[in-house]
Amino acid sequence: MSDTTVPGASDGAPERQSTPIDRIAEDWVDTVVDLLPEYGTYIGRTEVNHRLGDYSPEGHERYMAAVKRTLAALDATAPADDVDEVTKTDLSSELRLTLEGSEAGLHLRDLNVINSPSQEIRESFDLMPTATADDWSTIAKRLAAVDDAIAGYIVTLRKGMREGVTPARRQVLEVLEQARKYSGRDGFFHSFTADAGAAGELPQSLRTDLERGADTAAEAYSRLEQFLENELAPVATREDAVGREIYALQSRRFLGAVIDLDETYEWGVAELARMTAEQESIAQEIVPDASVQEAIAFLDGDASRKLHGTDALQRWMQETSDRAVAELGATHFDIPEPIRALECMIAPTTEGGIYYTGPTDDFSRPGRMWWSVPEGVTEFDTWRELTTVYHEGVPGHHLQIGQAVYNRSRLNTWRRQLAGTSGHAEGWALYAERLMEELGYLDDPADRLGMLDGQRMRAVRVVLDIGVHLGKPRLDGSGVWDAEYALDVMRRNVNMDDSFIRFEVNRYLGWPGQAPSYKVGQRIWEEVRDAARAREGASFSLKDFHRRALDLGGVGLDTLRTTLLA
Repeated sequence: MSDTTVPGASDGAPERQSTPIDRIAEDWVDTVVDLLPEYGTYIGRTEVNHRLGDYSPEGHERYMAAVKRTLAALDATAPADDVDEVTKTDLSSELRLTLEGSEAGLHLRDLNVINSPSQEIRESFDLMPTATADDWSTIAKRLAAVDDAIAGYIVTLRKGMREGVTPARRQVLEVLEQARKYSGRDGFFHSFTADAGAAGELPQSLRTDLERGADTAAEAYSRLEQFLENELAPVATREDAVGREIYALQSRRFLGAVIDLDETYEWGVAELARMTAEQESIAQEIVPDASVQEAIAFLDGDASRKLHGTDALQRWMQETSDRAVAELGATHFDIPEPIRALECMIAPTTEGGIYYTGPTDDFSRPGRMWWSVPEGVTEFDTWRELTTVYHEGVPGHHLQIGQAVYNRSRLNTWRRQLAGTSGHAEGWALYAERLMEELGYLDDPADRLGMLDGQRMRAVRVVLDIGVHLGKPRLDGSGVWDAEYALDVMRRNVNMDDSFIRFEVNRYLGWPGQAPSYKVGQRIWEEVRDAARAREGASFSLKDFHRRALDLGGVGLDTLRTTLLA
């Protein structure tokens, strides 16, 4: 980064002079990219694509030392303007939470079905360029590095075993099955390298390196599988709940805000009842006097609302996304040209998640919406998934994250590409779903029913997640929340394939505090908007509010509130 200016884009905004706090933030991005190359790949720093992070205890200590150095530098530096105030507040908060997590030993039990080193290492290949022989040469080097990364991760988990800090057995067994899929001859690594032919003719030596790398990576996951089965599973905790102390820490991490967990639980119960009543009302618009289940059965039988196969799903996602970008960009949002490109992708895995990855800093790799379709799922209903496209695309994640990346004239790289919380990002995406209803994009009762199905799921997650991890009384008064009851409640409130529901419940059990951040984040976004409207009265402009909010980039929700309402 230049010592005098923040890199600018042709966005029409005046260049803002770089400050000492900007330089600390830029240095932190460089440090993260160096120590965690997977994050570098995510934001498009291709110079580290040949490496993987050090997941050993020594690697963790190096990272913590860097956190302390950066925090000390921030503490010693005064903000130069309001942009600096936000940067210092949010980066300091993130770093302190990282230290708290380390002191609590969270890295020693860092294993779950969706967001832990086992998945991070594998997923690091998804965003790597594959167009040229040089790209595949870089991939071959990273494949070879999987062995050390997995070995370091196993050493860290063994340290946790010695100290009595282990993940839940349920998570161990699920990740074991994921590792088994990755390690097979028909698993990810061999399938991935088999696609190398798409880059044209590759030298035989490179093909040999790729084959050897795929073998190395698969063997590493085989060793992880054996470790999980033979060493960790027998000593892993039988309890899914993490308890109030760890849960509160994780909640702060995912929200960037402090909330009253008990009040939020009660609000979640009320919100679930409200979503259910709204869904029941719309069901009767679809079929007179029908229940929600009867309306869903009617829609599931409507061939005009059904897609067959992932190719059809991908085409429909892309067409829907392109239409939303074109129409909203002409009416309700200022969407710069680079942000108008969004690629809809079928993920190379079958875990069941739907997710978004942001564009690179220069937009050479656009934002992407990914769908990891579970095995055996071949049919998709457009009425269920229309709101998913808006959630992941525009005006959801893509508009939010793409706008932050584009805002080079005012924000440093950390603010544009690495800052923010799940509550800020996912809360905005749920807020965007409701916004699309307000704008008339969900006037079809079937599409509104699908949106409410998702909103109801997010509401039940608040109750389920806090209920299990804090040991709350069950809704029916029959005892306290546990995994079996959580699965039963999800099945009664979410109308989706059972494989998806099982994956989701396992995700909540192993990733405490993350799932509620969606609905709680939406709650805070709506509170901030309504407070701004009340304060500004007749001069309030929703379009201007959205512009001000998105121009901040990623921030914690406490920072969002104080900044927009200052």
